[in-house]
Amino acid sequence: MPVKEDRLLRVGVLGCGPIAQAAHFESCNKARNVELHAICDVADDLRERMAVTHAARKQFKDYAAMLADPEVEAVIVATSDAFHVAAAIQALEAGKHVLCEKPLGVTVEETLELQRAVEASGRILQVGHMKRFDEGLQAARAFIDTEMGQLLALKAWYCDSTHRYTVTDAVQPLMVTSAARKKPAQDPKADMRRYLMLAHGCHLVDTARYFAGDIVSVNARLSERFGARCWFIETEFANGTLGHMDLTVAVRMDWHEGFQIYGQNGSVLGKTYNPWYYRSSDVEIFHEKDATTRRPLGADGHFYRRQLEAFADVVLKGVPMTGANVRDGVESVRAMVAIARSAESGKPVRLADVEGGL
Repeated sequence: MPVKEDRLLRVGVLGCGPIAQAAHFESCNKARNVELHAICDVADDLRERMAVTHAARKQFKDYAAMLADPEVEAVIVATSDAFHVAAAIQALEAGKHVLCEKPLGVTVEETLELQRAVEASGRILQVGHMKRFDEGLQAARAFIDTEMGQLLALKAWYCDSTHRYTVTDAVQPLMVTSAARKKPAQDPKADMRRYLMLAHGCHLVDTARYFAGDIVSVNARLSERFGARCWFIETEFANGTLGHMDLTVAVRMDWHEGFQIYGQNGSVLGKTYNPWYYRSSDVEIFHEKDATTRRPLGADGHFYRRQLEAFADVVLKGVPMTGANVRDGVESVRAMVAIARSAESGKPVRLADVEGGL
């Protein structure tokens, strides 16, 4: 792991649930430029165990008390989706920088409210679309930006597997739960269409936007059979690129995720793995000029640590943000709402016309 730098961003993590246990606590301790300064959770048993396990300097039951600590410089919002916006705004108003788990919010309107809060605060907010820190995806993006020329078409797919939990149970730490944990008013899994789109669709949408830019309209079809759901989504990008996105949960096979991009001066083919393998995507970049293919190794597959380090570099060193900014988070939610509306109506939907939530 990288050697710790002299100047560390002092981070407080809000929420001690699964994503914090699987990703954020470890990332804080491994990141070269971050210190796990504090953790906050209303569940005493869970918070105290996590504080000891991950060697947090301080622990708080009350979020406002953590935000009042002048030593806390930034907050990772690792709560349930329904709490993201309110927690992020509270942190910004307290003068803290924010790394907010994806999705940014659950309605277009609340994400726009958060965008205004970011602009008014002068603070940094980065959305936890950690796939942008997959070295394979970054190599593909660099080729698009410097050599590919015009894009013709993009296909991207995110297909969760029936065997996914067998894999994650084996590779993730044993999750600790608490009866005292804070729950949203509505069970997130009460509406599985909504839950799967927010949990998985946001990854697919952000990957497509990372490569091809803004989405202006979608035309979605949804098939639901034998407990599986499949969205096929025709996608129109602002730069004229044609797109097709496939979100399927769950395929009767191994994890199946990847992308194909066709461009003026070459093409890219990518295979992405279950993120808990911490393995960068296998990417083949074909150069038309000399008919050769390049395959970057991507040896560092800890996407969560790499996104946190990049966030800290923005805050501490003023380097340009390479992660997803607040507008990216807003547009991701906009796209997911548009996909849901299109699947319901059977008609194309322009993102500029959508409002509300899934």
